[in-house]
Parts: sequence; C-alpha cells; structure tokens
Amino acid sequence: MDERNDDVMTGAMLVLVGAILGAGAALLFAPQSGQKTRKDISRYARKTSRKLEGVAGEVVGSVAGMADAVEEKAEELLEMGKDLSRESREAVLAALNEGQERLGRQRDRLAKLMV
Repeated sequence: MDERNDDVMTGAMLVLVGAILGAGAALLFAPQSGQKTRKDISRYARKTSRKLEGVAGEVVGSVAGMADAVEEKAEELLEMGKDLSRESREAVLAALNEGQERLGRQRDRLAKLMV
C-alpha cells in the first residue's frame, strides 16, 4: 500500500507543478488582454482545484483503507495472542495435573512401604 500512496502523492504534486507551470506559460505567451488572461488563469485554477480535490479524496480513501487494514491486523494478532495464552494455560494446567497424579502415586508407594 505504501507504493500506491507514493504514486497518489506524486500524481498530486505533478498536477500542482503542472498548474503552476501552465499558468506561468499562459502569462508569458498569451497574445490577449490582461483581463482575458486573468479569466483564463482563474478558470484553469478552478479546474486544477477540482482535480486536486479528487486526488485528495483518493489519498483520504487510501489512508482510511490503510487504517482499516491495520485495525484488522491488530485484531488478528490479538486473537492469536489470546489463543496462545489459552494454549499455554492449558499446557501448564495439564502439567500440574500430571505432577499431582505422580505425586499421589509416589505418596501411595511410600505409604505402602512404611506400613
């Protein structure tokens, strides 16, 4: 996902740089009145703004997707931890029970030997 985010950010930067360069070129090479040039620049700025809003929406969606993925992974890891804890607890209890049984058998053997 990091690569996709980098691509979106690169695209947004390219759009912004293109807008700035386009506006500068329009000022330098436009054989029209200043008022017409200002209207053209304003129109181009609005169009570029709409494109940037679209890119920003993609970035927001991408970040939200990453947050969801991180949340899912965290939940998965938490469940794995719970399972591991449960298994460890069961193993310890089984070992304790076996130890108690062996201790009981040894106690019975000793009691038989002492009688």
